[in-house]
Amino acid sequence: MSDLANRTLTIEKTFNAPIKLVWDAWTQSEHILKWWAPNGINIKVIEHNFEVGGKWKYSMPMPDGTEFISEGIYKEIEELKKIITSADFKPMTENVELQTYFEADGDKTKFTFSVIHATPEYCKQQEEMGFYNGWGSALNRLEVIIETLTNK
Repeated sequence: MSDLANRTLTIEKTFNAPIKLVWDAWTQSEHILKWWAPNGINIKVIEHNFEVGGKWKYSMPMPDGTEFISEGIYKEIEELKKIITSADFKPMTENVELQTYFEADGDKTKFTFSVIHATPEYCKQQEEMGFYNGWGSALNRLEVIIETLTNK
C-alpha cells in the first residue's frame, strides 16, 4: 500500500539488555502489568493468550470509575523477532495494527514499535491526541522494568 507511511506512527528505541529479556518484558503478563498503563494506574490482565490467533485483553480503571479496555488478536509471532497484533484501545483508538520488532545488537536490543491506522487522517488524529507522549512514557516504564530484570 503506497500510503502505508502516512498511516504509520513509529517509535524506535535501543534497550540496554539482551533480546530475551526485552522479549519477556513485552510478552509476559507479570511484566506487562507494570508498564502498560500510566504511572500510578494498575491494570488487570483479563486475557493473555500469547499465540497466533490468541486474544489479549487488559482493563485499566479510570479515575471516574469507568474502565479503559485494550484488546486484540495476535496475527503473527516470530520468537525474539516480531509480534503483529490487531488492537483496540476503547474508547480512544480502534482498529489499528501493532507491529513490534526486536533485533539483537550484542547485549543490547534494537526495538521498533509501529502502529498502523486505517487512514492517513486517523493516523494524524492519533498523533495529535498524544501518541508519542503516551507510548513514549509506556516504553520508558518498560525500560525501567527491563533494568530491574537485568539487575536480578
